[in-house]
Amino acid sequence: MPSRDATTHWTGGLQKGKGEVTFDSSNLGTYEVSFPTRAGDPDGQTSPEELIAAAHSSCLAMNLSGVLESQKLEAEYIDVSAEVTLGPADGGGFEISGIAITLRAKLDGVTADQFAELAKTAEQTCPASKALSGTTITLDAALA
Repeated sequence: MPSRDATTHWTGGLQKGKGEVTFDSSNLGTYEVSFPTRAGDPDGQTSPEELIAAAHSSCLAMNLSGVLESQKLEAEYIDVSAEVTLGPADGGGFEISGIAITLRAKLDGVTADQFAELAKTAEQTCPASKALSGTTITLDAALA
């Protein structure tokens, strides 16, 4: 399986410094980052937490489609949002204090309880969820 990469160039200190993160593998672009916009108003900049949210939501959507396919099911659509929260860490500094996932899918042929189990399996086997297992991940999954 391939690896993917991104690069960040940073100048200055934490509070007044700034950086640019470049998506090298996809050539998608370069995006500004800074700590004040990370901890406050994004002001058009991205953050590590937003990038993690994008990775987690897209990974889980793909993984759920695979779990469904293994059961000979296919959703009309799957919508996944991930809210990644930055908070103070015990002992100082910061940590990702939680990830709240909201998952909705239009899927015929299953009950709400069956779907909840399929979504739980998808979340537990999702590569991003596994990588982020050091934080609390909550899942709100329902049929649309």
